[in-house]
Amino acid sequence: MTVAAERSPARFKPGARGGAREVLGGRNIGGHAGVLALIAILAFLTVYPVSMLLYGSLHSTPPGTAGQFNLHGYRAIFTAENFTVLSNTVVISLAKTIPSLLTAILLAWIVARTDTPARRLLEVLITLPFFIPPLLTAMAWGMLGNPQVGALNLLWKWLTGSDTAVINVYSWGGVVWHMMQYSTPFLFLLIVDAFRAMDPSLEESSRMCGASRWQTFRKITLALMLPAITSSFLLSFIRGIESFESPLFFGTPAGITVFTTELYNAINHRADPDYQYATALSFAVLGVMLLLVAWQWRALHGRSFHTVTGKGYTPDVTRLGPWRWVTFAFCMLFFVVAVALPVGQLLLGSFFRFFGFYTWDMLTLENYTKVFQNGELRRAVWNTFELGLLGSTATMVLGGIVAYVTVRTEWRGRRLIDVLAWLPWMTPGMVLGIGFLWAFAMLPGFVPIYGTIWALMLAYIALGTPVAVRVMSAAYQRLSTDLEECSRVHGASWWQTLWRIMIALAWPSFAVGWILTFFSIMRELSASVLLFSAGSEVLSVVLLKMWMNGEAEQVSVVGLMTMLLVIFFRWLQLRVIGARISTL
Repeated sequence: MTVAAERSPARFKPGARGGAREVLGGRNIGGHAGVLALIAILAFLTVYPVSMLLYGSLHSTPPGTAGQFNLHGYRAIFTAENFTVLSNTVVISLAKTIPSLLTAILLAWIVARTDTPARRLLEVLITLPFFIPPLLTAMAWGMLGNPQVGALNLLWKWLTGSDTAVINVYSWGGVVWHMMQYSTPFLFLLIVDAFRAMDPSLEESSRMCGASRWQTFRKITLALMLPAITSSFLLSFIRGIESFESPLFFGTPAGITVFTTELYNAINHRADPDYQYATALSFAVLGVMLLLVAWQWRALHGRSFHTVTGKGYTPDVTRLGPWRWVTFAFCMLFFVVAVALPVGQLLLGSFFRFFGFYTWDMLTLENYTKVFQNGELRRAVWNTFELGLLGSTATMVLGGIVAYVTVRTEWRGRRLIDVLAWLPWMTPGMVLGIGFLWAFAMLPGFVPIYGTIWALMLAYIALGTPVAVRVMSAAYQRLSTDLEECSRVHGASWWQTLWRIMIALAWPSFAVGWILTFFSIMRELSASVLLFSAGSEVLSVVLLKMWMNGEAEQVSVVGLMTMLLVIFFRWLQLRVIGARISTL
């Protein structure tokens, strides 16, 4: 064994150029300036809007106007009505998280640990709903499950002759049902790799000691996956609390109010927008989120979990026999419900003059003509693509730098940088949107961000940074430090090493993260609906306005085109970029 092989892979300190860069007082001035600049950027994107939430919760007037400081906002949130809102939010989030988690675990086990046919295809189909904006599927299910003129109810009445609707999406069940459809693939993406990484010899040892398959699955498999399961549960629960589309579309007509729709109504649907109340409620919810994260850290504190041993192994699969076709059918059923039915409804609705009247004399192409002639919609599409291209690129560059600093360096302050980068992950989009609303309004006049498209850009960068950091951190951890040392020896600067070595080798992960961020921007509604202004509308906001104005037929056209775009980018991710989904 060589000396280099015996040496532990220490982190190198960026900024040194072959050891020749000037160092004063044992510290690299350029490196520390870079760290301070990075902390300043992240603080502006995270700490500043959160601190402005506190400011706004104590300020009696809307952003940008003179007022006084008081506690009226906090007094207003402690009411019986808000206790009901909080109960609704928690109940709905738990009601969708638990079955979604169980379904995701089952789907992940089928794809990763069984001999179910066409598992690679099934994985692509299962994850596809994650890339479809929930706004579109909510609109589609609003047309499918409408109790009066929904396509499924009309089909049921035609088949059975009954006058009773079999589905009513405007209910508690409708809210939970729709949230599950995009929560399950999100959880699946987090869990499936944990199944793949587990050494099957651990389960084999359990079976050799006399444990049944169920005991092995419960005491070994699930126990070893506890970190992945608890993290996934917490993230899904947080996403449930911050969900906006499902409660807005299906809860509001049924009189069900959750905290996101309460915030939306307090600012947009009152004669005098109550910013202080909305901001105080947002700050209280943020405190609850931080408590949830602290609970997770405490639950896993001091516990050790090892799913991969030091020896090589070949992952084994469970032979299901004839039952493999049952598991295949279960996966396909999920795809049909979550993707095929909504897409089919959008296709159907785009060719009829009026939603719910599916007769031959109602067939038309006018919906497509109106869409292409809609100037506001064209501007929104352009704004969305501009924000998507620039925002996803800026987010991935920032995420790549943050990940490099936290994973590959020994810079002081890297832990603070890591915390700042992850703060938006614990902050619901609507809460962060209100924070940015106050933050941009309070900037000096020579910083013209408030009311411009740049307000949306900065919000999207903040919301997307945690995903970018996670993707790039995983990519950097797979690269040897020897590559950077060789670059330094040959005289490259830190920036040259980062760009020509690290990012060049990690570009597939960078591209995957770019696409994920791009789709996150396309589907973002909760923050966009608060920060947009005339001329800076994005596609999600315009689609919401069209739906509220009763233009469901034109929404179907736009939704269908968006679905085609989703399929194209998904193909690009899997084929061109090479981020193929691995199979056993």
